Amino acid sequence: MDNITLKLRGMSCASCASSIEQAIKSVPGVIECNVNFGMEQASIQYDSQQTSLATIQEAVDAAGYKALPLPEMVAVEDDSEQANRKSESQILQRKLYVAGIISLILLTGSIPAMTGLHLPFIPGWLHNFWLQLLLTSPVQFWCGKSFYTGAWKSLKRRVATMDTLIALGTSAAYFYSVFVTFFPSFFIVKGLMPSVYYEVSSSVIALILLGKTLENRAKGETSEAIRKLMSLQAKTARIVRNGEELEVPLAEVEIGDIVQVRPGEQIPVDGEVIEGYSTIDEAMVTGESLPVKKQIGDEVIGATINKTGSFKFRATRIGKDTFLAQIVKMVQDAQGSKAPIQKLADEVTGWFVPAVIAIALATFIIWFTATGNLTLATITMVEVLIIACPCALGLATPTAVMVGTGKGAENGILFKGADSLELAHKIQVIVLDKTGTLTEGKPTVTDFMTVKGTADGNELQLLQLAGSVEGNSEHPLGEAVVRYARSQEVNLTDVRDFEAVAGSGVQGCVEGKSIALGTLRWMQELGCDTEYLELRARAWEGESKTVVWMAVEGKIEAIMGIADALKPSSRAAVKALQKLGLEVAMLTGDNRATAEAIALSAGIDRVFAEVRPDQKTAQIQALQAPGKIVAMVGDGINDAPALAIADVGIAIGTGTDIAIAASDITLISGDLQGIVTAIQLSRATMRNIRENLFFAFIYNIAGIPIAAGILYPIFGWLLNPIIAGGAMAFSSLSVVTNALRLRNFKPKNLG
Repeated sequence: MDNITLKLRGMSCASCASSIEQAIKSVPGVIECNVNFGMEQASIQYDSQQTSLATIQEAVDAAGYKALPLPEMVAVEDDSEQANRKSESQILQRKLYVAGIISLILLTGSIPAMTGLHLPFIPGWLHNFWLQLLLTSPVQFWCGKSFYTGAWKSLKRRVATMDTLIALGTSAAYFYSVFVTFFPSFFIVKGLMPSVYYEVSSSVIALILLGKTLENRAKGETSEAIRKLMSLQAKTARIVRNGEELEVPLAEVEIGDIVQVRPGEQIPVDGEVIEGYSTIDEAMVTGESLPVKKQIGDEVIGATINKTGSFKFRATRIGKDTFLAQIVKMVQDAQGSKAPIQKLADEVTGWFVPAVIAIALATFIIWFTATGNLTLATITMVEVLIIACPCALGLATPTAVMVGTGKGAENGILFKGADSLELAHKIQVIVLDKTGTLTEGKPTVTDFMTVKGTADGNELQLLQLAGSVEGNSEHPLGEAVVRYARSQEVNLTDVRDFEAVAGSGVQGCVEGKSIALGTLRWMQELGCDTEYLELRARAWEGESKTVVWMAVEGKIEAIMGIADALKPSSRAAVKALQKLGLEVAMLTGDNRATAEAIALSAGIDRVFAEVRPDQKTAQIQALQAPGKIVAMVGDGINDAPALAIADVGIAIGTGTDIAIAASDITLISGDLQGIVTAIQLSRATMRNIRENLFFAFIYNIAGIPIAAGILYPIFGWLLNPIIAGGAMAFSSLSVVTNALRLRNFKPKNLG
């Protein structure tokens, strides 16, 4: 199966999006297609054995639109696409200026006729029918050309779109006025005052063009997250080839190249440090606010900022394979997907335009039959056609999804699709894996106690000796001791006569002193007196910590408690999740004593311990059985099945690729506060979507009956078609503007 995203051109409303979607889905071999009106993109999954990209493009062309492959992320934004967007915007603005100026002239000339007042400062010749015809025609047929083009395309496909409504409405007003201009006697004979509505046709087109201009500008802002991410890329890289340092364009960097980075510079691509030491600001791609220390062997991410030291790294991922490019791709995919709630808007849009045309025709027939007044019947029909625009319905969901997923990316949260963004707000139970999720995922020295305490730097001296000996060991506990020693900034020294005693510990000679580190049993076998620290050691063991004893010259000097420590953010994150009303549980394969000790520290009451990887899915299903929405959070290969079967799978970005692939949401950093932010963002987005749908529906529910003249028999009041056009434009603008409020989203501190 292949996946592709196409850039669409020629859409004017949600009905256009629906038409394109149907056209693509009708192509044999197309499995799934989602057309996003807000982003003007189509996300397509198809079988390359049955169809091709060219065939899909032909289907879109046959429907009256254009489809171009969306270019993969490159060093700079696609120039042709940017130029095309700018050109379209300039043409739209020129048409708006022309329509706006002419409409103001026509409206000024029509004030006496509309108000019945004689205003001496308005010359009578401005209301001359022939002059108004001359002024209105270029607005109708040049400024409004796109509506006629779109309506003709729709007619050929036997569907109706917003263009159909606008073309019918403005044409009815225009051609009715033309008839009055050429045959005024027809109305005089019937005892009617001949009246034209050129200003209606012109002003409606101007207002709709204004709405589209503002809408396009606002839609452009919803893609700001993508542009921000793409702009993070460096433009060049300083590489070392054949002993010579060269500055080359980013596109010329190859895998295996040695890249030099100096303080304050941007890291161009992903790689592995091979020389030097530094701290790097990764906030722009991980959301991690504190600079991260990097040394030989550590990975660096392209687009992050080198803060302090100078270092060299070997390029391991370039182009579309870089971490940043993958983030951009995930955000694009999520923004191009459809949330389940959007199906409601799609279904309504499918029958909405034909229904509006039917209502408009019925309005004309009813008023003309009841009153015989052709003017009244025509104007009410025009009002219905103009006010009932489905654009707001089409924009209600995708604009909020675009902003929500973009905001997630800014906070280090990647939603795989709009469905996961929507479902996250319904989570009732959240299950956390222990190792690597709640905990650091590696042994860490949590406690260090010496016989003599810290007198005269005794603690640091002992730590230097311990770290030096363990530096020769490959055991995970030894690595934990070394990491702890380095974190305390002690300098490790050379060791002589190093020996690893299987199942017991390690020993060696440092600065002429015999050092041994290992188990209690081994210390006792060596004849060391352990009584003084045994009470504290047993207390640590009761907390499921491994105790390492340290002897210097055959005498016990210190003990260390080593455990897979709880992440600093875990307890606060669990507390925040509980405040959100979620039931929090822990799922682990570790023994019950260790699991319960970690759960107690994290503030979790419900623990599933000693669960084999193949049993994790059964536990998730058991939690889902009562009908609850369950989320699983994990980072390892053994978590992948549970992540896949959960309603919402959340992967820790520091975990395995398999776990990330099986998840619906990825937290780029390992901070569990990202789960809290993801749920809060989902709730805020869904609230925004409901508000948008309310705005979209309320305009049409209230506007169409008023436009049809329901108030005329009671109050003698008709909706001015100009106001109808303004309301239609405002409905779309209000929806997009409301969606943009999500850009101000900030997670609440629930700690």
